[in-house]
Amino acid sequence: MAMHWLVQGCSYGDSLVFQFSGLGAQVPDDDGDELDGMDEALCPVDSFQQGPILDDEINEAIVRPLVHGVKLHAIVDACHSATVLDLPYQCTVSKQTGRWRWRDERPMTGACKGTTGGQAVLISGSSNGKSNMSVLPEPYATIGAMTHSFIRAVECEPRTTYGRLLTSMRAIMRDSSGNCNLQGPIGGSIRKVANFSGVEEPQLSSAYKFDVEREPFCM
Repeated sequence: MAMHWLVQGCSYGDSLVFQFSGLGAQVPDDDGDELDGMDEALCPVDSFQQGPILDDEINEAIVRPLVHGVKLHAIVDACHSATVLDLPYQCTVSKQTGRWRWRDERPMTGACKGTTGGQAVLISGSSNGKSNMSVLPEPYATIGAMTHSFIRAVECEPRTTYGRLLTSMRAIMRDSSGNCNLQGPIGGSIRKVANFSGVEEPQLSSAYKFDVEREPFCM
């Protein structure tokens, strides 16, 4: 699998980034390590020929090899992407208190889904499972809603915590009118925001639990 190169030779102090924006899917779990009985998967352009990339494969390829002192950030904008790295802990917002809280996602089978001492963080989103593939006539004119909210939040507050980042992303997702006002050479060519993944809420998963309100976000 092509993503193996990302972690090859990684060592203490390395900061790695994996980004995917596209289609996601769910397929029946065949090894009993999913609480809901479904594996999450990414569908790259060759998925019709090669098949989707399952969360088990992604976890084995870029999560398990992370050694002490190495940190991976994965930014995934796709439907069914909230647990696509199969990380042990998931952070979601409480509808009652509005605060971020951790949920244990470790499989009942006891299968290890963590790292080899390093840290892995996934920023994704919970979705309604419905893809919205809005096609505009101009190529490269759209950006996914989750990706847009992430970039906007980081641009507005570069020195932030994970909790403030998620809260800002949540506000941007809810307030976005579909217009994109990102800055810089890349943002200048993007005119519209399309919620093709059906993402409704930002989510964070991690190999280890930490205080999201205090931990600085740094890639």
